Amino acid sequence: MIPPVVQDERVRTMVTPEGIALPLTLASRGTRAGALILDLGFIAVLMVLTTVALGYLGVSMSPRAGDLANTSPIGRALQFLVILWLAALFLFRNAYFLFFELGPRGATPGKRLAGIRIAARDGGRLSAEMVLARNLLRDIELFLPLVLLAQGSGQEYGAAGLAATAWFLLFALFPFFNRDRLRAGDVIAGTWVVEAPRRKLEAALSAAATPGPAGLGGFRFGEAELAVYGEYELQTLERVLRENRPEAIAAVHAAICRKLGWEPGEGDARAFLEAYYTQLRARLERGMRFGRRKANKFAGG
Repeated sequence: MIPPVVQDERVRTMVTPEGIALPLTLASRGTRAGALILDLGFIAVLMVLTTVALGYLGVSMSPRAGDLANTSPIGRALQFLVILWLAALFLFRNAYFLFFELGPRGATPGKRLAGIRIAARDGGRLSAEMVLARNLLRDIELFLPLVLLAQGSGQEYGAAGLAATAWFLLFALFPFFNRDRLRAGDVIAGTWVVEAPRRKLEAALSAAATPGPAGLGGFRFGEAELAVYGEYELQTLERVLRENRPEAIAAVHAAICRKLGWEPGEGDARAFLEAYYTQLRARLERGMRFGRRKANKFAGG
């Protein structure tokens, strides 16, 4: 018996491009803040390690700081290390979020540890434009006011420091003043952050062993047909089966049939979906045993 889903105020319904309405849960503000703190910690560690490594390399080349201003080969090599250090710091601050959020999981290491990910509010694929927009806004929301605050101290704080504090608080408190907990970058990019708890595939929907052909409603799928989808789609299909809404069952059944090149027909749509779910789960589990994971339908594997 599939247990019912208990909804709360963070539950929203996302409509996919195929017209399928799927429930999802928005990440809490505290979880998002915790994920950001983790990511900033990772960035700080990377910056420190890079600084130590390049500093050690520079000292091994020449222990005299005055050589940095020379035009000798040693001086030019030291200048190159400084340029490399500045470029690395720039990339850590700006490319860290872009690199991970453009990946198939749509989440940085901090978000993955917190069990959340980014999703497009229109139900479509998370595009590079969306990720770029929300991360460009992060500079305005977070880094610029923090830099201004760090520069102001004592008597120099003054009006500029107060303005920087107000600037920071305006954007930091923004998620508290909209029902979807969006920050300014999410509003501009058309994204939101949702829960994506890491679950073992074998624990999804049922802990029962894979049934035989008789328990699959007579539906058998080939390797190419099962390779179409990944873990994200498996979890989406699980939610549809748990919700057990006839209109969603019919819509997902038709969408999968179109994707596989099958004729939907008038058969038992739920039996079809349960059979596809069971066989897709088994395929993904086999891949995981050999170190191969397919995060979603856009990933290889």
